[in-house]
Amino acid sequence: MLAPYAVCEANSHGRRHPEPAPGWRNQFQRDRDRIIHSSAFRRLEYKTQVFVNHEGDMFRTRLTHSLEVAQIARSVARALDLNEDLTEAISLAHDLGHTPFGHAGQHALNGCLREFGGFEHNLHSLRVVELLEQRYPAFSGLNLLFETREGILKHCSHHHAQQLGELGRRFLTSRQPSLEAQLANVADEIAYNHHDIDDGVRAGLLQVEQLRELVLFRETEDQVRERWPQIDAKRLRHTVLREMVNYFVTGLIENTRAQITQNAPADLEAIRAAPEPLVDLSPVLRLQHLALKRFLRIELYEHPQVQRMAQRSQEIVCALFQRLMEDLSCWPSALGERPSGQQERARTVADHVAGMTDRYAISEYHRLHPDGAVS
Repeated sequence: MLAPYAVCEANSHGRRHPEPAPGWRNQFQRDRDRIIHSSAFRRLEYKTQVFVNHEGDMFRTRLTHSLEVAQIARSVARALDLNEDLTEAISLAHDLGHTPFGHAGQHALNGCLREFGGFEHNLHSLRVVELLEQRYPAFSGLNLLFETREGILKHCSHHHAQQLGELGRRFLTSRQPSLEAQLANVADEIAYNHHDIDDGVRAGLLQVEQLRELVLFRETEDQVRERWPQIDAKRLRHTVLREMVNYFVTGLIENTRAQITQNAPADLEAIRAAPEPLVDLSPVLRLQHLALKRFLRIELYEHPQVQRMAQRSQEIVCALFQRLMEDLSCWPSALGERPSGQQERARTVADHVAGMTDRYAISEYHRLHPDGAVS
C-alpha cells in the first residue's frame, strides 16, 4: 500500500547493531514502541512547552505536544501513502532531547556549554536515542533505524554534520531526508502554532480581540459563528482552532500531492536527490503560517509574564550547571565517577541537566541553593 518513494523495510539502511526481525510487528513499529517505553519519553510529561509544568495542569507539555504532532503527521502520511509507523516514530521522538523549561532551558544550557561545543536539542535528541538510554544489554541507546534517527535530526551545523558520518552527510551535500521526516517537521510547526494559541487564551495572555487581527482567525471565526450563531466562547475557540488545523492539514496534503506529481519521484533516492523538500505548505498557506508564528512570538512568547518565567528558568539551569561542575560534593552518584577533564565533565553535567523535568530541576535547585530566590 506504500508509495514507491516511501520508506519501507526493503530500502531502509537498517540499524547500527543487527537484531533479529520482530515477530508480530514491523521494524518501524519496533522503533515507535522503543521510543514510547524510553525514560526520556516519559519525562516529557513534565517538561515545558510554553508554560512551566507547575503553572497549571491544563497546559500542553512536551509529551502532549509530541502526541499532537504524531496525530497530525499520521493522518497526512496515510493520505499520501507514506510510511505511517515511521512518521509516528519520528514525531514521538523529535523532542526527546529538550531541556526542562523549553527553549529558555535550551538557551541557558547552550550558554553554559559555549566553550565546550554548545547545546542544541535536536542533536541532544539524537544523543538520547544513540547513547543515553540504557535499556538493552547488547548496545547503548535504542538502536533505532537509520531513517528514524535521520528524521529526529531536523537541523545540523556543518561542523556537527562532519562528525555524524552517514547521518550528517545530507547536510554537507544538500540532500533531502525522507518524505516521512519532512512530514514530521511540518506537522510539528502546525501543531505548536495552534495549541500555543489555545494555551495562551486559556492562560489569559491572549485575547480573542487580538487574535481577530489575524485574517485567517477572523475569517474562520466569522464562518463558525455563521454556522452556529448561539455557540459559547469555549466551544467557539476550540472549533475555530480545529477548523484552522484542518485547513492547514488539508492544504499540506494537496500541495504535497501536487509537488510529488510535478516531480514524479520514482523511488526514495529521487526524494533524497530533490533540490527542495517536497512536503510543504503552498506559498499562500506558508504566508498565513508565518503570520501565526509572528503573532505568537510578539504576543505570547515575548509576553512579560512568559519572559519572567523564562528568565527564572534560565537562572535555575545555569545555577545547576555551575554547581555540578564546580562542587564535587554535589556530584550525583547515578552519574558514576566524576570525569577529570573539563570537556567530558561539562557534557556529562549537560546530559544530566537536560534530562531533568521542570519540577525536578526546581527541586534540585532548592536543594543545592536553599537560600536561593528563584522559584
